[in-house]
Amino acid sequence: MSDILYERPADKVARIVLNRVDTRNAQSMSFLYELNDAFDRAAQDDDVSVIILAANGPHFSAGHDLREEDRIGVITEHDRVGTWCGFACDGAQSQMAVEKEMYIGLSERWRNLPKPTIAAVQGKVIAGGLMLVWPCDLVIASDDAQFQDNTASMGVAGVEFFNHPFEVGVRKAKEMLFTSDFLSAEEARELGMVNRVVPRDELADSALALASRIAQKPLFALRLAKESVNAAQDNQGRVNAMQTAFAYHQLTHSHNQQVHGMLIDPSFMTATFGARS
Repeated sequence: MSDILYERPADKVARIVLNRVDTRNAQSMSFLYELNDAFDRAAQDDDVSVIILAANGPHFSAGHDLREEDRIGVITEHDRVGTWCGFACDGAQSQMAVEKEMYIGLSERWRNLPKPTIAAVQGKVIAGGLMLVWPCDLVIASDDAQFQDNTASMGVAGVEFFNHPFEVGVRKAKEMLFTSDFLSAEEARELGMVNRVVPRDELADSALALASRIAQKPLFALRLAKESVNAAQDNQGRVNAMQTAFAYHQLTHSHNQQVHGMLIDPSFMTATFGARS
């Protein structure tokens, strides 16, 4: 797997590394399926108790690969993780099916892996990049890490895995969405989204040390502790909030398609890619 590396850096610890460095780890469909395969490999290995998600390059992830073509073709070539169908249908049905499978579907699946997961994050984490970090149980960030959901600038109502209020609180979630501003690593730590902030050159060692410490605990107890906390969050309304936000996300895609002939506001694409097109 060239875009995703799988490592065993210590006893009972697996490390999955995003390795699409030339695109700042932008997420193509194949990239996400490879990542899911790596998570499955670690989850099904009885010798692994803790999983680290890391990234090569200056930035953790630039989000979805907006220039990817033939997404439906990629989906049909892989074993699907969900039960949705209709990927090639007309209208909004196709787009919703794709995003149920690839985005909210995968992120929700990773959130519920039966082992503790740690995201080790550096540089920029933009939009879809949050959907790799937020499903993890713990987050260690380098002091240069920055987090952004800029989807409102695209004419879209937030990323598909809409966990903002549970990560940073209601007020900050609104500011984050309304402004498209970055959160610094330290601000994210103060808000509770990040567990620890460390110097960039200590990120890998800090994540591994924490993973190795956790891995000494009985895995069954870790699994049930994780499920207990996830259940508490779900009972606070997370699932219903996620479903509502995902529906609004699809509505904004449909609106943009009707008004602009594309899924996002074209002014964002011009501002982002115009100079290179």
